[in-house]
Amino acid sequence: MTTLLEVKDLEKHFPITRGAIIPHKVGAVKAVDGISFKVEQGKTLGLVGESGCGKSTTGRTILKLTEPTGGHIYFDGQEITHLKGEKLRRLRQDMQLIFQDPFASLNPRMTVEQIIAEPLKVFGMHKEERQKRINYLLEVVGLSSYHKERYPHEFSGGQRQRVGIARALALEPKLIICDEPVSALDVSIQAQVVNLMEDLQKAFGLTYVFIAHDLGVVHHISDQVAVMYLGEIVELGSYDELYAHPKHPYTQALLSAIPEANPHRKKERIVLKGDVPSPATPPTGCKFHTRCPFAEQRCRLEKPTMKVVSLTGQEAACHFVEEVSDVVG
Repeated sequence: MTTLLEVKDLEKHFPITRGAIIPHKVGAVKAVDGISFKVEQGKTLGLVGESGCGKSTTGRTILKLTEPTGGHIYFDGQEITHLKGEKLRRLRQDMQLIFQDPFASLNPRMTVEQIIAEPLKVFGMHKEERQKRINYLLEVVGLSSYHKERYPHEFSGGQRQRVGIARALALEPKLIICDEPVSALDVSIQAQVVNLMEDLQKAFGLTYVFIAHDLGVVHHISDQVAVMYLGEIVELGSYDELYAHPKHPYTQALLSAIPEANPHRKKERIVLKGDVPSPATPPTGCKFHTRCPFAEQRCRLEKPTMKVVSLTGQEAACHFVEEVSDVVG
């Protein structure tokens, strides 16, 4: 397998400043704090965690919509961390984004045809070719050619997201960052959109980074899953291994929150105490120790590193992986 995207020690810190006349930095919000992962071509990495853990910032930093504070981003064998100007503009064809809110991400004053045609115009496609491409894209996402004359407000949420997907596919990208693409949709529509994205991946050989806070949704589309907490990845592994044998207590708590389909099967819920700490003043040692039921003094003082915890290559950042697994198992 060929690695299409690789992230090494990626950081994105937003400065906190004070002073109206002479602003000066007094701290930083560590939205993304040194994460590393790889995504193979044609595969899907699910990036999950609670709101505010840095998932969306990670996606936007990979796309160079925000400049990274540190670390390295490699795409298709090329380092793009500090890419600018025309080289970065050309790269936009290969890296696209599907937004969370399909209503807010579509211009209400533009028809569907104009919305999908915009990236095609930017990269110089002629009018006749654009018309054929737009009709084709609407067909592959489950809409009809007559829909192109309509405005976003004339569609349902699921249809609007299909328009957003068609726009993302317009330039035949290799990588698509999916920023919680189904969280704003009804549950009945979520499965349809996820199934559509899986079909498109097979048809066009797409590579996804699928961002979500719902492990249940990620399970159906991901080949690998990375669990984020407060700007860091705390567990990484194949979807089947991670769901069957979670090693980190935070992952275990997230999995316990997924509703059980079988009403006769009892499931023990792990309720975490307290709130997520501020990324501006994260806890010392393990960032999860303030909410972890297994935390000891070592966790408060020493930061755990990602290490391989299974024969399949599953990784977790916890000092007491074996002890936690024994208790939960």
